Amino acid sequence: MTTKPDTTPPVCSYEGSDYQSRFWDGANRRYEDAVETVAIDRLFTQGGHLMLELGAGAGRLTQRYKGWERIVLLDYSRTQLQQARERLGDSDNYLYVAADIYKLPFVSGLFDGATMIRTLHHMADASQTLQSVRRVMTEDSLFLLEFANKRNLKSIFRWLIRRQAWNPFSPEQVEFVQLNYNFHPKTILETLRQSGFENERSLGLSFFRSDWFKNHIAHERLVKWDARLQDQKLVNGYTPSMFTLNRAVGATEKPVDGSFFSCPICSHALPELKMTQICPGCGHEWQYDQGIYEFRINPEK
Repeated sequence: MTTKPDTTPPVCSYEGSDYQSRFWDGANRRYEDAVETVAIDRLFTQGGHLMLELGAGAGRLTQRYKGWERIVLLDYSRTQLQQARERLGDSDNYLYVAADIYKLPFVSGLFDGATMIRTLHHMADASQTLQSVRRVMTEDSLFLLEFANKRNLKSIFRWLIRRQAWNPFSPEQVEFVQLNYNFHPKTILETLRQSGFENERSLGLSFFRSDWFKNHIAHERLVKWDARLQDQKLVNGYTPSMFTLNRAVGATEKPVDGSFFSCPICSHALPELKMTQICPGCGHEWQYDQGIYEFRINPEK
């Protein structure tokens, strides 16, 4: 039986941030958005009953996951979830949950699919993160993970000409800005294996993540070139972004009928109710307000 960690690393929060409008809507990142969609369409098409979108943010990618009856959007930032709710609306198809990935507020074995895009690079402890994800996934379910690759061509070149101190070929993760990490592909694949996942396929993308390319070459052509290169073994391990499709292996605890949430403090099972609940195990009050479930232990005001 997999248990929740007692202590967790610091969390990178986008509470109150204009990340969606500043980083995506108001910046020249149409290319990055498009090639991520190409990768999703290649790797994550199985659909299913219940999917967990970890680090969902403002719901930029949510509607690109096809064939799912329900999707749970989880983010540490309530601000981002409010924006996602404005984008997607209220329906039985979407649940909005504010929570810490290190202490996921769900019973074990609940989800038959999960994604984590542009999120692992904010996690100080990749092993604890992936173990937490594996706990809430059912056996044989699929997990689509994206991570920032330290062994990319730009970092290799900068290291060779002594413009960068850290070695892109060394296995440890590197914190290039506070709570922003790049990882070595082999290290992530091994961490996935140790966490109970079996890698099925990996793609490299964002080959042309440079303003020069985006300003001088037609968008459609860049996306087409990237799509052709994503699955090329000789080059896809040297891109700034890596997508990996992984299958949950090994026995998984099955949820008890009627259980859905799990108290992040004491692990007591809770039902899915659109209302504030008091945990019978520890007495903590978990709020439901404006369509968002609040499961952060120390929520920001």
